Amino acid sequence: MKIKFLDLRREYLRIKKEIDDSLFNVLESTDFIKGQSVTDFETKLKKYTNSKNVITCGNGTDAIQASLMAFDFPRNSEVLIPSFTYIATAEVVSLLGLKPVFVDVSIDTFNIDINDFRSKITSKSVAVLPVNLYGQSCEIEKVIEISKEYNLKVIEDNAQSFGAEYKKLSGKIIKTGTLSDVSTTSFFPSKNLGCFGDGGAIFSNDDKISEKIRMICNHGQSKKYYHEIIGMNSRLDTIQASILLKKLKILDSQILRRQNNAKIYIENLDNNNITLPEVLQFSNHTYHQFTIRLKNVKIRNNLKLFLAKSGIPSVIYYPIPIHQQNAFKNIKIKKKSLSNSENLSKTVLSLPIHPELNVKELKFICKTINNYFKV
Repeated sequence: MKIKFLDLRREYLRIKKEIDDSLFNVLESTDFIKGQSVTDFETKLKKYTNSKNVITCGNGTDAIQASLMAFDFPRNSEVLIPSFTYIATAEVVSLLGLKPVFVDVSIDTFNIDINDFRSKITSKSVAVLPVNLYGQSCEIEKVIEISKEYNLKVIEDNAQSFGAEYKKLSGKIIKTGTLSDVSTTSFFPSKNLGCFGDGGAIFSNDDKISEKIRMICNHGQSKKYYHEIIGMNSRLDTIQASILLKKLKILDSQILRRQNNAKIYIENLDNNNITLPEVLQFSNHTYHQFTIRLKNVKIRNNLKLFLAKSGIPSVIYYPIPIHQQNAFKNIKIKKKSLSNSENLSKTVLSLPIHPELNVKELKFICKTINNYFKV
């Protein structure tokens, strides 16, 4: 049995007619930049998330950069970032002349550790970039509460958890990425809502900051050829927007498929040898990734090889925490201050969880993993 870690072909074939029709309509219109589909998609995203403002852009990294630029933070200001995540967050902070301050994560939830976050705030801190890793929300209300205490802006990276639900302390259920000053997402093909190339979006309930972000993404223009501020060129093209419009319609059903796949893993994997993902009371899990933890790096790496020999792909997200990357070797880190991030990089393994997997394939993966520990 040959299993794919991500099967975009199966997904495409399932909605082929809708996708082909949308592409044909754009090709016929030749309205490739800022076409009607872009406007329509932003409108649909507002309704789906209940966000007041949505600005689409070229990719998820640009979304973070434009958001940071909008606040005009002084150079060398500190931005707090979890170290166990993709490098894009820290990369953008550094490119803008700001200083990334690495925060540890919870060993169980993979998301930003609240106590470590508070302990690393200084007089130079201006913002925090929490990441909703693998498919569920961080403790965003606590992050916001602490941030207000220290006058920090909250720019939430919701790329891996787009479509997830968050239960507020009041009991109200909302979509993730709608409480922060600004939140961002990516439409990279592997994401919960992915296009057929690159794309991203920014969400905010603040009209003033949203207007500025929209200008930043379009060369700083208030209107054509009138440049009020320094900006960038970051647009979601019409073809990608037309595809995303079709895929947004099935997003919730795709997330349900991921959740049902996760149930099969949870019911069939022998959890005496692995640690399954923790699902929190305040957030559901979209299972952008189904990430297990092994006891040590040797077992993790050997299991990965064993799975590969059986035709089962797996991925390590992330093998090196950001603070240990060569690109950030000049930033001094206190020993053991990021121990959870370092531990997770040696023990996590993500299994196939995409919506197109069938029960037979999932049970084969479970059986193969359980057999590994019987050998």
